[in-house]
Amino acid sequence: MPTPHTEHHFEASDTVRDIVIGMADGLTVPFALAAGISGAAVAMNIIVTAGVAEIAAGSIAMGLGGYLAARTERQHYYAERHREEQEILTVPHRERREVIEIMAEYGVTKQECEPMLAGLERTPTAWRDFMMRFELGLEEPHPDAARKSAITIALSYLVGGLIPLSPYLFMKSTQSALTLSTVVTLLALYIFGYLKGSVTGTGGLKSGLQTLLVGGLAATAAFSIARLIS
Repeated sequence: MPTPHTEHHFEASDTVRDIVIGMADGLTVPFALAAGISGAAVAMNIIVTAGVAEIAAGSIAMGLGGYLAARTERQHYYAERHREEQEILTVPHRERREVIEIMAEYGVTKQECEPMLAGLERTPTAWRDFMMRFELGLEEPHPDAARKSAITIALSYLVGGLIPLSPYLFMKSTQSALTLSTVVTLLALYIFGYLKGSVTGTGGLKSGLQTLLVGGLAATAAFSIARLIS
C-alpha cells in the first residue's frame, strides 16, 4: 500500500509576525531606556519605575496599533470585495478578460479558460473570491484577527520588555545591572531569532544571528540616543 502524501505548511505567519513585532520592540526599547537612565546616576528604584512604566505604556500602545492595523486590513478587504462584486455585475466582460490575463501568467490559454469561466459565471461568489485572491492577492481576515493581534503584540512586548529590565530588579549596582542587562538582551535576541527560524523553517542558526545583529544594532542606536539626552 502506498503511503498517503501529507503536506506540511506553516500556517501561523500572522501570529509569528505579531510576536516578532512585539518581542523586537520589547527587547530593545526598555533596554535603551534603562541603560540611558542608568548613565544619569539616578537611584535604582527610579530606573525600575521608569522601565515598568515604559513597558506598560509600550505594550498598550503596541497592542492598540496592532488592533487598528488589523481592523484597517479587514475594512480594506471588505471594501475591495464589494468593489469586485459590483464590477462582476456591471462590467463582466472586463472581469472575464482579467481572468484570462491572470491565467495566462500560469501558462493557461484563452481556450482552456473557457470551461473555468463558465463555472465562475454560474457562481458569482466564487468568481468574486477568485478575483480577490488572484487579482488583488487578498485573503479574508479572520473575525478575531484584530483582537488576537492586539493581545499577541501586547503580551510579546511585555515579555520582551521584562528581560532587559530584570537585572535592575535584583541587583544593587547600576553598572552591574547594565552589564547583565546587555548580556541577557543580546542572548534573548539570539534565542528568539533561533526559535523563530526553527518554527518558520528558515533555519534557526541563520535567523538567530540575523536577529542578534539587527536587534543589537537597534538596541545600540537606541541606547546611544538615550545616553545623549539623559
